[in-house]
Amino acid sequence: MCGIAGYATTRQLVEASAGLRRMATAIAHRGPDDHGFFETVARSDDLAIGLAHRRLAIIDITTGHQPLSNEDGSIQIVFNGEIYNFRELRAELCAYGHRFATRSDTETIVHAYEQWGVDCVNHLRGMFAFALWDGAQERLLLARDRFGKKPLFLWERDGVLLFASEIKALLAFPGVVATVDKAALWDYFAYRYVPAPATLFSGIRKLPPGSYGIWQAGRFVATNYYELPDRSPRQTSRPVLAPVAEFARLLEDSVCSRMLADVPFGAFLSGGLDSSTVVALMCRHSSQRVKTFSVGFGDSLLSELAYARTVATAFDTEHHELTITHRDVLDQLPALVRYRDAPVAEPSDVPVYLLAREARRSVKMVLTGEGADEVLGGYPKHVCERYATGYLRLPPVVRRRLEVLMAGLPIRFRRASTAVSALALGRWTDRMPRWFGAVSPSEQRELLKLQPPTADCSPLEAMVPLAGNSTLRAVLYFDQVSWLPDNLLERGDRMTMAASLEARMPFMDHALAEYVATLPDHWRVRRLTTKYILRAAASALLPRSILERPKIGFRVPVAEWLRGPLRDFLLDHLLEPASRTRDYYHLQVLKTYIDEHLEGRRNHEKLLWSLLTLELWHREFNVSLAA
Repeated sequence: MCGIAGYATTRQLVEASAGLRRMATAIAHRGPDDHGFFETVARSDDLAIGLAHRRLAIIDITTGHQPLSNEDGSIQIVFNGEIYNFRELRAELCAYGHRFATRSDTETIVHAYEQWGVDCVNHLRGMFAFALWDGAQERLLLARDRFGKKPLFLWERDGVLLFASEIKALLAFPGVVATVDKAALWDYFAYRYVPAPATLFSGIRKLPPGSYGIWQAGRFVATNYYELPDRSPRQTSRPVLAPVAEFARLLEDSVCSRMLADVPFGAFLSGGLDSSTVVALMCRHSSQRVKTFSVGFGDSLLSELAYARTVATAFDTEHHELTITHRDVLDQLPALVRYRDAPVAEPSDVPVYLLAREARRSVKMVLTGEGADEVLGGYPKHVCERYATGYLRLPPVVRRRLEVLMAGLPIRFRRASTAVSALALGRWTDRMPRWFGAVSPSEQRELLKLQPPTADCSPLEAMVPLAGNSTLRAVLYFDQVSWLPDNLLERGDRMTMAASLEARMPFMDHALAEYVATLPDHWRVRRLTTKYILRAAASALLPRSILERPKIGFRVPVAEWLRGPLRDFLLDHLLEPASRTRDYYHLQVLKTYIDEHLEGRRNHEKLLWSLLTLELWHREFNVSLAA
């Protein structure tokens, strides 16, 4: 979806209409099944509103055309996502006297707005971004779901507001120029993504998750309507009764609600705990064989295909496998940078896209295990952060020797190495980016010629309050409010929608997350065991080999490929005179990182991959550096 709101002359109206169509064309991959436009001029012919929609039809195939209106046409909506409780809402709204013309979940939002106004967002269970024009009040409502599963980008200037599901649509509008935001660029090197509300493009920002914005009379004001529960200390002192059974019930309900569709659907299956549990519950409630899709590599040490095959066999799914190589990465990477509107800083974007493209041959929607780690505590850092204070009490000479030792270990010890390098940073706000980032703050300053931020206070200190909260909840809140929406969910949305495939995430149900947040921490992380409550709930569902397998993580063998078949590609893009980004770096420092990696002395795969895809982003979007 995309649109425009603003004041305009007659000539500008013509240009705006043409620009709106270019915006819709830029995101045609998100909705190949249908398209539609709504345009109007109000208030003495100087207020222009335009809405555009590209539809991927999942529910109500025949009558779900958008933009969709109420009975008298005074309210118009374009909507991206799915509302899982739309049937219950429909029944409630009918009891209030509302009449429905379609079977679509989109129309539910229209009548919910008529009934409750902007508070309608609190009645919605699902993933969504929508734009609703209220002609009677001459105001535009933009809203995004609680976790930020569906994207919404904004550009605003001189009383004109543009919005779209992808940045490329905004760039298609006349007058929107692709320039890089230097402050956001510094954040990219720290996190390998850009935290909200910024993007790498100057002047283009994100509407934050769990918020809505109202544009009226040339002014846009955003309001937060939902706070993720792990932001605050645990609120309940009531005894926890049968937590495993209640968690299992909520998760099963979440899976079932996401199986509602009028088209064929399936599931991404890695063979890990999260996706395997989702598949097991799908099979329990499906009248047909569940279609499952897995991707792996030729290297059996990295590939999880054998685990996925075990689950598929246990539940008799219609299983599909895809094996990829470095050649697929080279072939797809530039196109995926264009789809992502950002550097593809997670190498797993490539296999996710290729798997989505393969799945799209037989289904239009999949369920995934995304979000389980961030809601339930599934990363090594969720264990390690509990011991940060004790580690920092060790004598400095002991810590330094340990850090040097870990840095020289082979790639298979990467988690231990990352843990030690992160724990070595004294400030909590420095450690958070380091767990998944590429370089520490001091390493950034050594590498980059860019001017560092002048602010003394990290934005994380305001984003993640620690007072009274447990370390685990604080780390989880950071994951949920930053790492998840600004990185993993952007990847999931962009890579699946690039293949015209919808992905749904049962672990990211807000009712499930709210329940888990009421439990003591040990139900998420118990000693060295992560996602404890999920393991307990899944014990009656999954084969023991899956329950007890080590967490591999979906690792693309980038470190090995950069030393081998991608070596020349790396050197050409980062060191040759044609490089768009080489002037960002102190070249001798950059060459040291490259040499250490290529010679096998250190593993710098995160950094080098981040720099490589940043260079591709500059080339694909012909980006210039903002003054």
